Amino acid sequence: MRFKRVGFMGWFLMAVWLMFRQILGAEGRVPVMVSEAIFPPEARHNHASCVVEAPDGTLFAAWFHGSGERQADDVRIEASRRRPGARAWEPRFTLWDTPGFPDCNPSLHVDDRGRLWLFHAAILANTWESTLLQARVSSRWRLRGPVRWDSMMPVLLAPGEEFVHLAGSLLPRLNRELARPDLDPKQREEVEGFVEGIRLGATNRLYRRLGWMPRAHLTRLRGRWLLPLYHDGYSFSMVALSDDQGLTWRPSAPILGLGNVQPSLGVRRDGTVVAWMRDNGPPPHRLLRAESRDGGETWTEAVDSDIPNPGSGAEVVVLPTGEWVFIGNDTESGRHSLAVWVSDDEGDTWPVRRSLAACPPGAGSFSYPSLIQARNGWLHATWSEAIAGRETIRHARFNRAWLREGR
Repeated sequence: MRFKRVGFMGWFLMAVWLMFRQILGAEGRVPVMVSEAIFPPEARHNHASCVVEAPDGTLFAAWFHGSGERQADDVRIEASRRRPGARAWEPRFTLWDTPGFPDCNPSLHVDDRGRLWLFHAAILANTWESTLLQARVSSRWRLRGPVRWDSMMPVLLAPGEEFVHLAGSLLPRLNRELARPDLDPKQREEVEGFVEGIRLGATNRLYRRLGWMPRAHLTRLRGRWLLPLYHDGYSFSMVALSDDQGLTWRPSAPILGLGNVQPSLGVRRDGTVVAWMRDNGPPPHRLLRAESRDGGETWTEAVDSDIPNPGSGAEVVVLPTGEWVFIGNDTESGRHSLAVWVSDDEGDTWPVRRSLAACPPGAGSFSYPSLIQARNGWLHATWSEAIAGRETIRHARFNRAWLREGR
């Protein structure tokens, strides 16, 4: 009996030590970065993940899975959990599937009541422009197995005539881009597509009401929810605003630019909202940025930052320390290198950089990252990984000491 009590006490002390090491490791001086595949790589397409933390510390990640993207009607949203202290992610499951339609781009949010929100794109006609933005809410999402949804609803947005006017004001700049002699045929085709999207939206109400897709996390600002969205037809961005915790939504003014999509939002100490966006436009290929000084209602025009971007998703997180952490591909061409950057001046400069994953150009792809800081201080990232024709979603955990080792 004494041996059993000593054995139990030994295991108890070891568990306490591991718990404190986990807590102190996040803010400790020893750099730590650990990564793992959420599931074994496979031939099916797995892409565009998003990760959140449950109130009990469980990590919850979602992504879309199938034989393709918008063109494949078998595409569904899958998810997995990783409980505190667990050695691995739990078996994945279907988070949502609209039979006969592709479901893409999950964006997750945990509200003040501990409920899980899933925003995603339901593709009606196998084109990004036919997206119907959906929202689902669950208070029973931390149990094992599939999530049970309490309610589901479309997020309906109706950009009006002011939106049409502002979008049309971009046409002169687009025409100047088309006159550039250095544009290659592919870039010229892209800019011509931007022009066609603006003209369609001016005459077709349905075109400008559909097609809005999520990508990065929702941001909260003094009780307001800001859900960053983009439209592949217009190839610019917008923010869905809610002042009643998701019961109703309305569109912001558009964030205009040349191919600025998939925004991620950061809020400065003075309340200015900064949108960081993927570059889908002509060179130079840089992460684009715009600002709002009225809570996301109106936006400055998107301009190039100093951060390279090859036309791939990225995310920015503001830490309680005031540091801004950015995660994305740190190249102008190709998705073979993924890095995290740190700013101490609210995104004006990014002097610290650490590599998360890299390989020779053409040998693999690491893209579409999602980033959060957990309550215990650890930073968690997930991203799409594709090597030798096989794909998975990878998760990494790292601390600020590891970040600060970067140059």
